[in-house]
Amino acid sequence: MNDQKIRDLAQAVQHNCHISDARHGTDYSLCVYLMKMREYYRWEMGLPYGAVLQKDAVGDWLQARERLWEALEDAELAPIEVDGEPFDPFDAEAINQRLEPEGLIYSGGLGSRSKPHFFLGRLEQHQRHGAYSVFVVAHEYARDLTAPPAMTLGDQIFLRRESLRRMLWEKLESWRWARPDNALGRAFACYDFETDLDRALDAMTEREIAAVLLHEQGEHAAELRLGEGWERMLIDLVQTPAEIMARAVRDHLADCLSTLPALLDAGDPAPLHFYMGNLTHMRKEIFPGLERAYGDWVTRGDPGALAEVAANGRTHWERVALAMIDRHRADPAAAAGQIQRLVAESYL
Repeated sequence: MNDQKIRDLAQAVQHNCHISDARHGTDYSLCVYLMKMREYYRWEMGLPYGAVLQKDAVGDWLQARERLWEALEDAELAPIEVDGEPFDPFDAEAINQRLEPEGLIYSGGLGSRSKPHFFLGRLEQHQRHGAYSVFVVAHEYARDLTAPPAMTLGDQIFLRRESLRRMLWEKLESWRWARPDNALGRAFACYDFETDLDRALDAMTEREIAAVLLHEQGEHAAELRLGEGWERMLIDLVQTPAEIMARAVRDHLADCLSTLPALLDAGDPAPLHFYMGNLTHMRKEIFPGLERAYGDWVTRGDPGALAEVAANGRTHWERVALAMIDRHRADPAAAAGQIQRLVAESYL
């Protein structure tokens, strides 16, 4: 595929990214929104991470982007054309059958709050792990405001190296405002960010992309355990506190199945510090034992408590997740409130 065709394809994918952002740009608090837009501007302009952003230029771009989103707010997602043939924008498998031989990779799926996520990138490698495929993506030609470093769609896992690297940069920038002595700070201290930013980001990205794969492998394992009832339940929980709780429960199940055991076996402190530092508020709240076990490891250097809490978590979070599905199956209309109460009574 020549450069012009890639540009045309990227423009089509970016159009759907803009529509998704137009619908969901207000999902974030003002502070998070402005931070994400700042880094989105940096990506779109191809600026290095250390570059000082010009306030007026960013402001003009922001106003123009919000006008574009306002015009697209009610627009329908458009088909993706490859060599003149239109495809549903969520039919990533069919689109990639055409694109992979060209060294390109595409993804279209739903994330938190049913926000559509799309991207088009350069395929770095395609690996086969048992029953599923892993696509590692390098440079990205099109993306939306929120760029998840990884996504699992059926039996396909997409790892986005550029998005992961950018996410690590954003975390570093946020941490540097106050430089607290916390898990993120301990993770960043394992790299030489003060004297060689790019090399440190590359090193951290290489470590963390392996950790991201572990989580996605856990997601795949969790999906096999929970079945289709989980996704049907999530659809009915969209935009409720129960959805946030449900996603936190499944993330814990995935990590107790895969991420935590593997990180502990590897014995490398850097990704374990980052894992703990990257937990959402909801995940910390419902799993306080994990935070206590991490503190024990930091203080005493003994990973035994972490290994034990991960082992207990496998059984506990699977049981909670299956109970959530049962409540939804019995009474979909009342499930959100029942699931909130269930999770509130199931902290570990």
